[in-house]
Amino acid sequence: MRRKSRQIKLGGLAIGGDAPISVQSMCNTDTRNVPATLAQIADLEKAGCEIVRCAVPDQQAADCLGEIRQGCNIPLVADIHFDYKLALTAVEQGVDCLRLNPGNIGERWKVEEVVAACRERQVPIRIGVNGGSLEKELLEKYGHPTPEAMAESALGHIRILEDLNYQEIKVSLKASDVRRTVEAYWRLATQVDYPLHIGITEAGTTWSGTIKSAVGLGSLLYEGIGDTLRVSLTGDPVEEVRVGFEILKSLELREHGPVFVSCPTCGRCEIDLIEIAEEVEQRLQDLPKPLTIAVMGCVVNGPGEAREADLGIAGGKGQGLLFCKGEVLRKVPQNELADALVAEAWKMVEG
Repeated sequence: MRRKSRQIKLGGLAIGGDAPISVQSMCNTDTRNVPATLAQIADLEKAGCEIVRCAVPDQQAADCLGEIRQGCNIPLVADIHFDYKLALTAVEQGVDCLRLNPGNIGERWKVEEVVAACRERQVPIRIGVNGGSLEKELLEKYGHPTPEAMAESALGHIRILEDLNYQEIKVSLKASDVRRTVEAYWRLATQVDYPLHIGITEAGTTWSGTIKSAVGLGSLLYEGIGDTLRVSLTGDPVEEVRVGFEILKSLELREHGPVFVSCPTCGRCEIDLIEIAEEVEQRLQDLPKPLTIAVMGCVVNGPGEAREADLGIAGGKGQGLLFCKGEVLRKVPQNELADALVAEAWKMVEG
C-alpha cells in the first residue's frame, strides 16, 4: 500500500496523494547557455520526463530562468544553495519549484522573504538533504552521515518552514549509499506526511548507477514510499528518465512505452537472439504505447511467452514464429525478424 502523503502542485502537475509517481531529471548543461539547456530539456521531454531541474550557481544563471521557463513544457525546478537572492530571482522568473534548504541560507529574515515570494506565486519548496553536505553539528553528533542524522536534518529544515506556516513542501534524503538512503527515508516517512522525492544521489555511471538506483528505489517503492523520483547517473540525463520509468514499470506503478521480455539464451537457441533483442529494444524504446514485446529464442519457453505478449517472436532454426495477441502471424527468416517485429509494433500503435 502506498504511503499517504499530502498533495502539492508544481505548475499543473500534482505530486503526492493519489497522483502518479512522477519521473524527473536534471540538466547537466550550463544554465547560462539557454539554447543548449532548452535543447536538452526537449530531449528529456521526448523521453517522458515530467519535471526538470536546473542548477542556479549565480545571478546570471538565475536571470536566464525566465527564458528557459518559456521554452519548457514541463515544470521547472531551480536548484539553489545558500544565496536567498538567487531564490527570489528564480521565483520572479516563473519557476515552478525551488530546491532549497532553508537552514542553509542565513538569517531568518532571508527565509521569510523567500517564503513570502513562494507563497505569493504558489511555488513549493523541495528540501533536499544530501549525505555529503550535512550540517556540521549533526556530523559532530553522529560521527558521520547516518540515516538518523539525515532524517534529523530534514526535520530541522521542515520546522523552519512550518514555523512560517508554509507547508508546500516536498523532501528528499539522498546518499550515494543504498542502505543509508533507504533507512533514512523509512525514518522520515513515519514522521511527516509531506510528499517524498526519492533517489540515490551520485549513484554512478549508467551501468552501476542503474543497478544501485533500481535496488534502492525499488525497495522504497515496494514499501509504498515515494511520490516522485530521479535516477542520478553520470551520463546523458535522458537515460535517467528511461531507467526511472523502467523501475516504475517493473513494479506495475506506471505504464510508459513498451515492456520488453527476452530470454537469456542457452545452447538450444538457433538464432542470433542477442543481436535481434538489442536491435528491437533500441528501435522501439520510444514507442508511445505500453505494448509487451517478447523476443524468445527456443521452443521451451518461447511460444508461451510470445503468445502472452502483445507481440513476440519464438525462434527456431534460422527463423522464428511471429505472434500477435496470442496468434501466429507467419514464419519469418532470422535476418528479417527484427524488421518484422518493429513493423508490427508500429502498425499496432498507428491503428
